[in-house]
This record gives sequence, structure tokens and C-alpha cells, in this order.
Amino acid sequence: MAGEAIDLEAVKQVQQTVWSAGDFAMVATPLVIVGEELCEAVDVLPDERVLDVACGSGNTTLAAARRAWGETVGIDYVPELLERGRERAAAERLEVEWVEGDAENLPFDDASFDVVLSTFGSMFAPNQERAAEEMLRVCRPGGRIGMANWTPDGLVGQMFNLATRGAPPPPGMSPPSAWGTEERLRELFGDGISELRINPRVFKFRYRSPEHYLEVFRTYFGPVKMVWDNLDEAGREEFAAQARQLLERFDEGGGRALVAPGEYLEAVAIRA
Repeated sequence: MAGEAIDLEAVKQVQQTVWSAGDFAMVATPLVIVGEELCEAVDVLPDERVLDVACGSGNTTLAAARRAWGETVGIDYVPELLERGRERAAAERLEVEWVEGDAENLPFDDASFDVVLSTFGSMFAPNQERAAEEMLRVCRPGGRIGMANWTPDGLVGQMFNLATRGAPPPPGMSPPSAWGTEERLRELFGDGISELRINPRVFKFRYRSPEHYLEVFRTYFGPVKMVWDNLDEAGREEFAAQARQLLERFDEGGGRALVAPGEYLEAVAIRA
């Protein structure tokens, strides 16, 4: 298996610290439409039991709960994000169970969900094979697995490449954006699925300017915040200049604002 020589548990502990930094909910809230569209693609139905893996503050969890009328579970290993999800569910009077747990070790029985979802979540698990195995395990035969994953060549994939220059992952470890390719999804799910539907999509990031984007992400987005906090003044200037250059390359706002398309892959798989 890829990455056998890597201490994946150590990587996961670092990741948990990183994702707990800042306030990811502030970055995730504009992405609500992605979870809504994923639930439409998967066609979540009333009374189906739905699991949202690495749910963060609950965008896709809540989208599923609106369609399933309950029977929805969100799981994440950052307690603060689960608390934000609870607040949002309470405000909308939605029935959701929030569970603290790990995408690589889901605390649920085999075949216990009709639908398993993950929006920019499981793709960050250090052990990609294990994360895929767990999604397959808890999904019933004939059930659906729906994912939204950033692509390697899109804005977010390239921004992650920039953010990891100062703290590169262990050699041989597959990047999270590998999940944003059909080839990798077929490798990970293998004969555990009978069908895979792929739909390339774009989410448009809207900020006042590249500087506003960077301000928000360095304040609230753990991976960027950790890099920023560990840089000296010269390093911050260089990082900001490179991020600005990248954002300007994608910008479609015509000077009115930053409107930058972020490519992602929407995938729906049928459990074999």
C-alpha cells in the first residue's frame, strides 16, 4: 500500500492541530452551494440514513438533513467545528447527530448508511486507501457515495501547493488533490463500486480583492494560518506576492472584485 513507510498517525495529529487553528467555518460558509448540489446529484431521499464524513461545520450535513428529514449524521475530528454545526442545525430545527471521530476509523456498523458523503473532507485523510475503505464499508450495497474534491490543477489545488512549500508532506505521500481525478477515485474505490459518475464543477470564490482573500484565509483557514504564522516578515511578503499572482491569474472579476473559479470534481459512486 502506498505510504507504508510514513507515520500516518503522526501526520494525522499534525493535521488535526492545523484544522483546529483559526475558524474554518468562516471559510466554509460561502461554499454552502457545493453541499446542496452534491445532495442533489446523489438524490438524497426522505428517511434515508445519511453520513457526512469530515463534515466540518456542516454545510453538506445540513443539506442532507433538509432532504432526508432526519436520520443524518455528521462526523469530524475537530470539536469546535462540530459545535458550529450543532448551532446551525438548532437554528434551522434540523435533526442531525454530530459525532467526534476519524474518517479513517468510522465508529459505525458495516452497511449502516444509504448515502455516504464528503465535501472537501475525506480527501485530506493521510491514509487515502483507508479513508476510501471506510466509506465503502459503512455504505450499504446499492447505496450511494457522493464526494466533492478539489482538482490538482484548479485554484485550490495550486494554492495548497503554495501553502505546503514551507511545510512539505512526507515523501511518497499522495496529495489530497489526487482525489480530484477520476483515475485516483477508481484506484481507491476499485471493485467496491459498480458505477462512477463524474461531473467537473466550478465554485467561484468572491472576495473584495486578492488581499481580502489572503486576509480571510490567513486568519481563519488552518493550513494557511499555520504557514503564515511560521513565516518571518520576508517570507510573508513572498508568500503574499505568490498568492496574489495566482489569484490574479484566475480572476474573472474585471477589477470590480476578485471572482476566482475553483475547479472541483463532483463524483457519485454506487456501492457494489
